[in-house]
Amino acid sequence: MADSSESTPSSGVTPASSETAVYIVHTDQDNSNEDPEAYHVRTLASVLGSEEAAKGALIYSYKTAMHGFSAKLTPGQGAEISKQPGVLQVVKSQTVQLHSATASFG
Repeated sequence: MADSSESTPSSGVTPASSETAVYIVHTDQDNSNEDPEAYHVRTLASVLGSEEAAKGALIYSYKTAMHGFSAKLTPGQGAEISKQPGVLQVVKSQTVQLHSATASFG
């Protein structure tokens, strides 16, 4: 029996790595009358192969300060999403550790 980690996504896109990470996808949706979340699911489904897979990958839809969404994707899927119409930028999410420096005055 084949290991499930060796399966190819239903879209036929072979990911560069099977490890998923959170990606932030910035979209240009200013002139669309479509519901933002429906647009995000449709954009994801075009790469992931189904609406069900898209809904499973979608983490958050940004609708106020920017148009876009965050989703769990492989690097290959992130690259494919970046080629979709209306996608402006795809960036792998990173956590940064803030360090505070306290000055001691005497």
